[in-house]
Amino acid sequence: MIRILRAPLAVTAAALALAACSSGGTTAGTAASGSAQPPSATAPQGDGTLRIGTVLPQTGSLAYLGPPMFGGVDLALKEINEAGGVLGKPVQKSDTDSGDSTTNIASQSVDKLLAQKADAIIGAASSSVSESVIDKITRAGVVQFSPANTSDKFTTIEDKGLYFRTAPPDKLQGRVLGDLVVSDGNDAVGILAMQDSYGSGLADQVQKTVTDGGAEVVERVDYDPKAADFSADVAKIKAKNPKGIVLIGFEETAKVVQELVKQGLTSDKHKWYMVDGNMSNTNFVKTPKGTMDGVKGTVPGAEAPEAFQKRLLQVNPKLTEYTYAAESYDAVTLVALAAEAAKADTGAAIAGKLVEVSKGGTKCTGFKECADLLKAGSDIDYDGVSGPVDFNDVGDPSVATIGVYQYGPDNKFNAAKATEYRRGTIDG
Repeated sequence: MIRILRAPLAVTAAALALAACSSGGTTAGTAASGSAQPPSATAPQGDGTLRIGTVLPQTGSLAYLGPPMFGGVDLALKEINEAGGVLGKPVQKSDTDSGDSTTNIASQSVDKLLAQKADAIIGAASSSVSESVIDKITRAGVVQFSPANTSDKFTTIEDKGLYFRTAPPDKLQGRVLGDLVVSDGNDAVGILAMQDSYGSGLADQVQKTVTDGGAEVVERVDYDPKAADFSADVAKIKAKNPKGIVLIGFEETAKVVQELVKQGLTSDKHKWYMVDGNMSNTNFVKTPKGTMDGVKGTVPGAEAPEAFQKRLLQVNPKLTEYTYAAESYDAVTLVALAAEAAKADTGAAIAGKLVEVSKGGTKCTGFKECADLLKAGSDIDYDGVSGPVDFNDVGDPSVATIGVYQYGPDNKFNAAKATEYRRGTIDG
């Protein structure tokens, strides 16, 4: 059960947390994933140098998310190494491309990083891409840590206790988005979702929430994102004349939007809603001004604080998007702190300490502050830029934040300032 507390639009200081509780016993997710255990005294401690690889989108349908994610990684590593590194040595990094689900780029990138003896791999952004490489990474005993995977599949996926994420599962975003759609007065809803683990999974949760809220999903179309034409898909939605239309996808959403406009389903006549995969200030630059005006969307994560944005601009002055930058920063920082806590740089050692450094100890922010506490013998509770994190036993954040954003007449939304935040708790 989820309880949603609506924050007034004018109240921007509201803290939005989606808290997931887990029972004290072994859950289905724990059984499937396997809890990572701290290394024993005789376990390999690594070579003393923490090596982090990235598999993030430089090309493909999520390429627009690459710059902020790489920026978050680079900022974290800059601050970690300026503070003395991990285990007394600078952290080494290697960047690779994840491509998207239509290519084999991610698999090739993972092969490269494993050959370079990466201890942890940050990525991928796409849930489908991560699903395609998770076996290869975890079989090698390497931590896979995604800043952006939201598919619910990863909660129970077999991962040898080596998979973690700072983005909350879609069951959280889906419930917030579904509640938003219903609370805006849409009693008849259409859903256009890309057909993959991300799109269909998120659509399932939105549909359930909308239905539970007393509205009706009058048409749902799960489409092929590689299709050259979306006219038939949009026509199915048009035939049912919904008040609200939920668009779940990646960059192909720009083509879907063009077709919606062509068939008369404009955002001034039907309320449009979007998600983290397509909320972008670059995807809709070619559409006529005003096309996106008033369109709302949800993005997991707290607002990127102005001070954090300024630090990001120091490593990449060209940044215009900030989505998942904070989650990427926190992922790298947590990996580094876990290695410090374990006094080892192997994947198993890092995984065995990630839950511990995320909650339950002395609260701290930033690598240096937290690392100093660890060196002094203290247990720590890292609170990140993206939120408290607080991993549960299966590597999901048990506390998360969802922001609701709105486009203006210039077809852009403010990537740092949500119009409102929503808080809910999930009772386990």
